Amino acid sequence: MTFSTIFSFLFFTALVGGLTWYLTRKNEFASRDGFFLAGRSLTFPFIAGSLLLTNLSTEQLVGLNGSAFTDGLSVMAWEVCAVVALVLMALFFLPRFLKAGVTTVPEFLAQRFDHGTELICNIIFLSAYAVILLPIILYTGARGMMDVLQLQDLFGFSSETQALWCVVILVAVIGSIYAIWGGLASCAVSDTLNGIGLLAGGLLITGFAFYMLGGVPDPSGTIIEGTGSFSEGVNTFVETARSSGRLNSIGSNGSSVPFFTLFTGIFFINVFYWCTNQQIIQRTFGAKSLGEGQKGVLLTGALKLLGPLYLVIPGIIAAIMLMKGFQLGNIAPDGTIASDKAYGSLVNFVLPEWLTGFFAAVLLGAILSSFNSALNSTCTLFSLGIYKQLVRKNADDRHVVRAGRWFGVIITVISIAVAPLLAETGGIFNYLQKMNAIYFIPILTVVAVGMLTKRVPAKAAKFALIAGIVLIAAGYFLPPFNRIQNVMSEYHFVAIVLLILVAAMLIIGKVSPQETDYLPQDAKTTDLTPWAGAKYAGIALLAAVFVIYAFFADFSSIHRNNVEIPRAPAPPADILTD
Repeated sequence: MTFSTIFSFLFFTALVGGLTWYLTRKNEFASRDGFFLAGRSLTFPFIAGSLLLTNLSTEQLVGLNGSAFTDGLSVMAWEVCAVVALVLMALFFLPRFLKAGVTTVPEFLAQRFDHGTELICNIIFLSAYAVILLPIILYTGARGMMDVLQLQDLFGFSSETQALWCVVILVAVIGSIYAIWGGLASCAVSDTLNGIGLLAGGLLITGFAFYMLGGVPDPSGTIIEGTGSFSEGVNTFVETARSSGRLNSIGSNGSSVPFFTLFTGIFFINVFYWCTNQQIIQRTFGAKSLGEGQKGVLLTGALKLLGPLYLVIPGIIAAIMLMKGFQLGNIAPDGTIASDKAYGSLVNFVLPEWLTGFFAAVLLGAILSSFNSALNSTCTLFSLGIYKQLVRKNADDRHVVRAGRWFGVIITVISIAVAPLLAETGGIFNYLQKMNAIYFIPILTVVAVGMLTKRVPAKAAKFALIAGIVLIAAGYFLPPFNRIQNVMSEYHFVAIVLLILVAAMLIIGKVSPQETDYLPQDAKTTDLTPWAGAKYAGIALLAAVFVIYAFFADFSSIHRNNVEIPRAPAPPADILTD
């Protein structure tokens, strides 16, 4: 690593930190709305920037590109189909949340059902964030940083595990400073600044990768000087990706995203993530008005359409480079590399040294954005749903904020302890979606039924929250119930569970309805004037999703088991031992 690499890394990291402090220095952090909702003052650029980068972190860069490395373009479903969920958020969910004037999703459930439902939902969110979401963010972040910067060799760590622990701790400490002391305003501003850098950096990686792919590898697997060509790389990409089945939006039955799961589990998981996931939608609760919130959400949808350019295409390029004989990372004796190392290895291979520091800083920003946003939401859920409701009901805003900060410290320590244990999980992105479904599906069911009905009682919501987690966990892990995954996709399975939960809630509501209708009250905390162009923008985004899928669709391959596994000739022995 040269001086320019270190300087550019420190400069961009310090620049984001300095600008974040400057832009938020006059914000009120002691009050509930000031700390948790940025004073309900966020405008659409900051909402879109924060939404995008909270989602766009290393579990996306590393994990989704890793899935594309194996399965090809079909994994773009997690990006492109998210647009449908964002349209639903802007037009259906957001107006109802802002009218209720809530700070958290469980708080909405308290209004619709009762405080018992709120408590159960809070416990589910806090447990999931502590042992699933935050550790995965830390692990994938550390994995990406290690592969891009070759930290193990740089600092002389005796083992990869030792390097992993050190990076996990560093990221957790920096991220917790933003979330615990700066509140949502600091998270939103830093996310937006880092988002600009990440979009630029991600697109640069794709551009450099196409250029390298257009070159000729020498026997050691590096590009022969003077042979790189962007146009030739694009041609090679299209021809090879098509012939190997990787440039197909329709996932085969053997892929990680079979086509028909787009209409079942993948659809419902996307709807939960973008419409009812506290970590994500908390920044929309801080919108200055409904119109600003809708603009921010729909702008995020437009930006998600560009996601495959830096979250899917690089993974496919890495697979093609491997097949063409390029040396990416440490190739195993059978000619493969681990899917979750594909993106970091590609970056390390194609990125000029003078840009390495900048990209590492951008990557760190992406990690921090997801970590600090999830941690800020965790503090919010604990402070308002547990501490305020159960521990100290008469606590003022100052004590509520302080309790949230201390709880954030505890959760940070737990996440640090769990993160390195994820190294043995295999494909990290698919693992994340699988584990998320355990709590995504029950919460989405209860929120949706709560919004769409007036007489379904609180006991139905409690049943759905608990039964949903038990059913999905049993179907994943408990014999003989886990055999169901042998006959259907796990995404079909979780969709069936959702339908069962909806039916159960409606039956309970019919047999034993609550005494009075639920009538939403306007909390008058936000201007509820909608954006006049919201419906038209939503229709345009849905049309774009259809066009993208139709353009790359090849249904003839739907019954194949999988695409061709990327392999390359084993590198020379001296490379394997370096």
